[in-house]
Amino acid sequence: MSERENDLITSTLKKTDEELEESLRPSTLDQYIGQDKIKDKLKIFIEAAKMRSEQLDHVLLYGPPGLGKTTLASIIAKEMNVNIRITSGPAIERPGDLAAILTNLNENDVLFIDEIHRLNRSVEEILYPAMEDFALDIIIGKGPSARSVRLDLCQFTLIGATTRSGALSSPLRDRFGVICKLDYYNNKELTYIVERSAGILNIEINKSGAKELSKRSRGTPRISNRILKRVRDYAMVKGKGIIDEEIAKAALDILEIDSSGLDNVDIKILKTIISFYNGGPVGLDTLAASIGEESITIEDVYEPYLMQKGFLSRTPRGRVVTDKTYKYLNIENNNQVSFNGS
Repeated sequence: MSERENDLITSTLKKTDEELEESLRPSTLDQYIGQDKIKDKLKIFIEAAKMRSEQLDHVLLYGPPGLGKTTLASIIAKEMNVNIRITSGPAIERPGDLAAILTNLNENDVLFIDEIHRLNRSVEEILYPAMEDFALDIIIGKGPSARSVRLDLCQFTLIGATTRSGALSSPLRDRFGVICKLDYYNNKELTYIVERSAGILNIEINKSGAKELSKRSRGTPRISNRILKRVRDYAMVKGKGIIDEEIAKAALDILEIDSSGLDNVDIKILKTIISFYNGGPVGLDTLAASIGEESITIEDVYEPYLMQKGFLSRTPRGRVVTDKTYKYLNIENNNQVSFNGS
């Protein structure tokens, strides 16, 4: 996936993000801001599992990137007082890789698989008996002399995370007992997150500055933390080191993030659909080729937010901009048929 080094809005977790998120990551459900319904459910399930001295049922977390799926998995492990092993779907290339991980888990441990929808199908099939029966079925030998050996595993909790729940196979999805959809954060929640992060990083910021950052963070904590660092730099060079509303607006204008959180790629997507394809519909691959981005980047990173804000809609024939888009971009809608995304 092509990513520009200075992009603030990306689907991938950069090395600098890992260091930043590790320092800002809450350690308990009470410290975790937002996703209240999910937290309430998890508190009950975790407490019940601890009362029975059992492992927590397998958990699937899905939603757009940057909403805290990895953080939530780490918190679950800490709340259960067990260890967590973190890996990703693309990293588990062969069944033997998964077998090595599973056989090294201790009783009630958590195995977190990010991008679980990208698991190899042969690896996924090994996972089924591990999830259901806590056992591995291994074939030893070849041909007529081949025999199946079942290895018992310690009971464990699998936590899978994905940005594309629809890409999961039905047999895998059905084996998760707890399924949680993470939604975009509201401005109030993001303001709390910005203020908390600023306190940890010793960044001076007032309420109005935090609110301005939250409005332009696309409902995503990871983006709000990235923006906070960049605005801090601006405040140190152009201001007095304190982030207020005026400094925040000036910095975000330089970063090309507008008042609705749209960046130059979002605007390019919308304007391309209007200018080249008369407002749509246009296919995803055609749109990606037109703006020089990969299809998966548009689908996973940009589209969900544009759709949530009512600027874009998916139809059976392709992507279509809405009436709201024309008004927002101050472009006259000359189409005979307009699309209302509400």
